[in-house]
Amino acid sequence: MRKSVHLGAAAASLMLAATPALAASDEDLGAIRAEIKQMRQDYQHKIDDLEKRLRAAEVEAKSAKAAAAAVSAKQSPALASGTTSVQPARVVLAASAPPPSSADAPPPPAPARAPSTAALFNPSISVILNGSVSSIEHDPDLARVPGFALGDEAGLPARGFSLGESEVAISASVDPELTANLIVSIEGEDEIAVEEAYIQTTALGDGFTVRGGRFFSGIGYLNEKHAHAWDFEDAPLPYRVFLGNQYGDDGVRVKWLAPTDFFLEFGAEWFRGDAFPAGNADDNGMGSIAAYVHSGSDIDDESSFLAGLSYLRTKADDRDTGGDIFSGTDDLAIASLVYKWAPGGNPVQTNLVLNGEYFFGHEEGTFNGVPVNYDRSGFYVQGAYQFMPRWRVALRYAEVDNDLNLPLALVGSTLDDFGHTPQATSAMLEYDTSEFGRFRLQYTYDQSDLAANNEVVFQYTTAIGPHGAHSF
Repeated sequence: MRKSVHLGAAAASLMLAATPALAASDEDLGAIRAEIKQMRQDYQHKIDDLEKRLRAAEVEAKSAKAAAAAVSAKQSPALASGTTSVQPARVVLAASAPPPSSADAPPPPAPARAPSTAALFNPSISVILNGSVSSIEHDPDLARVPGFALGDEAGLPARGFSLGESEVAISASVDPELTANLIVSIEGEDEIAVEEAYIQTTALGDGFTVRGGRFFSGIGYLNEKHAHAWDFEDAPLPYRVFLGNQYGDDGVRVKWLAPTDFFLEFGAEWFRGDAFPAGNADDNGMGSIAAYVHSGSDIDDESSFLAGLSYLRTKADDRDTGGDIFSGTDDLAIASLVYKWAPGGNPVQTNLVLNGEYFFGHEEGTFNGVPVNYDRSGFYVQGAYQFMPRWRVALRYAEVDNDLNLPLALVGSTLDDFGHTPQATSAMLEYDTSEFGRFRLQYTYDQSDLAANNEVVFQYTTAIGPHGAHSF
């Protein structure tokens, strides 16, 4: 309010100085200055009066609160114990008014009970149900990617009707300092596996969190996301080839969220070394390490981005992939970029998500007893567009390459790419019944093998129970 008075005075002075037509005598200027001074004094009196009234109201509110607390403290013990400490008040009432009838008498106070804390320890339980029907031109059991040894989870979907991968997730706060999570996956012929099982700190402060147990690594953009949160039914080709769909293992993670105006996160992980591309837990069960940095921010009111750099180093000791034996090291770097747009910043009606990742890896060791030392690379780009509520379309292209100067002893083996560059193009149409139900139709022209494969998958996904929001 005081700033407004000063600005008004300054504006009046500027108008007088800048307008020749309003030139006035010294007497007129003096009168104007007197009026401005009077206005300033009037406003100052009003401000002072308002401040006094505010202070008085605050004091009165504090006094009333303290009085209410005192009355509550005096009455609560009596009500809880059933004593007659409130009887004097009843005597006073009896002397000034006729005794109330039983119909008018207030009901006796309920006996005091300690609040139940059993519900505080109930975990959140959620279930993700997946099912599909697929039409695959060539036998998916014979599918391969020439030039690459694949992990057990990198195959194509089964033909016909399939339950797919469903999940049961249990999570809860252990105490003020820890949370715990357990996610069990159920696949195919009643195959049950612990997908993630870890504890995580919540009270270290200074932006630090520590996680220990079994979990998906934070490398890349998609690796940490569960399959039901992907934009396509399957993982991109580089994830299949380099990480066996997803890299996760038993280990420990440390994350630090920097105190910056934009999102900046650093992470480091140390794993047992059993999961592909590692194998047989080299280095006394501590054979894999990972590190990454993620950074992002809003570009404007309608768009934002997230970028990341990741590094994974694994060791294998007689890793067996379908009869092929590898021992050595595998280094993998991933560069990620994600862009999101929604008109007015509201993604409910329409939104667009563009993302892509580039993979560069190096393997060195022995493959089926033959020394190898070679580079590998790959990338994918994709876009998903929600053109109206509940409806989305998406496109994806992926490619991988093996830069091995093939030794004569490995001609015709798994590492022989036969001069072929594996690639795949996918298109997807999705309808969401709600945020908990989804139907998806996907077509893939798969050229990862020597013979092109046409793949059509119709999938449903439903979520039951509480389910947390997914990351960016």
